[in-house]
Amino acid sequence: MRLVDIETVEQGQNLGKTIFSSNGSILLSKGVQLTVFMISTLKRLGVTAIYLEDPDFRDISIEEVISEETKQMVIHQMSESFETMRSGKSFSTKAISQSVDQLLDDVMKNQNMLVQLSDIRTADNGMYLHGINVCMISSLIGLNMGLNMIQLKELAIGALLHDIGKLDAPEVQEGRMHHAWRGFDLLKHKREYSLLIAHVAFQHHEHVDGTGAPRGLNGDEIHLYAKIVAVANRYDNLLFGGPEEERLKPHEACEQLNAMSGIELDHEVLTQFMRIVSIYPNGISVKLSNRQTGVVVGQHRGLPGRPVIRVIDKESESEASANEIDLAQHTTVFIDEVLV
Repeated sequence: MRLVDIETVEQGQNLGKTIFSSNGSILLSKGVQLTVFMISTLKRLGVTAIYLEDPDFRDISIEEVISEETKQMVIHQMSESFETMRSGKSFSTKAISQSVDQLLDDVMKNQNMLVQLSDIRTADNGMYLHGINVCMISSLIGLNMGLNMIQLKELAIGALLHDIGKLDAPEVQEGRMHHAWRGFDLLKHKREYSLLIAHVAFQHHEHVDGTGAPRGLNGDEIHLYAKIVAVANRYDNLLFGGPEEERLKPHEACEQLNAMSGIELDHEVLTQFMRIVSIYPNGISVKLSNRQTGVVVGQHRGLPGRPVIRVIDKESESEASANEIDLAQHTTVFIDEVLV
């Protein structure tokens, strides 16, 4: 499969990756033949790019740290919990903890995979996929930094719920209370949770140079969990920001994060993040320095900027030849541009 701009999608093409709804159910299944109505609906939901099946790249898949089954389960549980809160009731800490246990189980099994954020974001599922991505990335960073399982569980719950203060809070919308304060207030009363979980929501917008919010903490005043979540949160926001924000490609987002090292973001946390992320994810189209164009089909852990590229040369209307260029071996060839 390969990633394409939604504006280039035509009816009759087959979807390459399942798209989830806001309650964890399947909105569109992988392999479904797209209709004009489906394409129009995806555009209306804010989708800008999707994965399509492609005969030249049918063997290409994206390694997922979190399985589709786990994502469905976590989205469903987050949806139920947040709707409970919107109705003025208290959410089940036990259900959230069980969701995090399953997510952490996937992370532990797949901790050597590079992070490739490939889920199709819509206006409806965005909040939940954001929470899952921040939780997954934070957990992988925590593993790399030597956190034990108790610490990882605290970090993961805090990461999953870091934006809980944004839930239909008029005082947040009107600017009278930063959502970090509200998130802290909501979570600190959960006796089943460590107070450190509440501090993740409280501190994830603080900057190590003291210019952040809501309290202007700096350096060691910010807990490690919050420093980790700050990096994961910022990366996901750079890739999938709001409709009025420019959405960056992974390599652009990584460049911007590096520019924040020691200013907004913790240098050591950022170093660990760069070891787990795929700068050029599988399925994206790129232009190489030798003027060839192709699709990323493979990764090298430890060399995120040197993936494997498959170039398709159309020799005639009926024939085509494929050539794979491993940039780890071809050291004089570089990626000049990401096309989608």
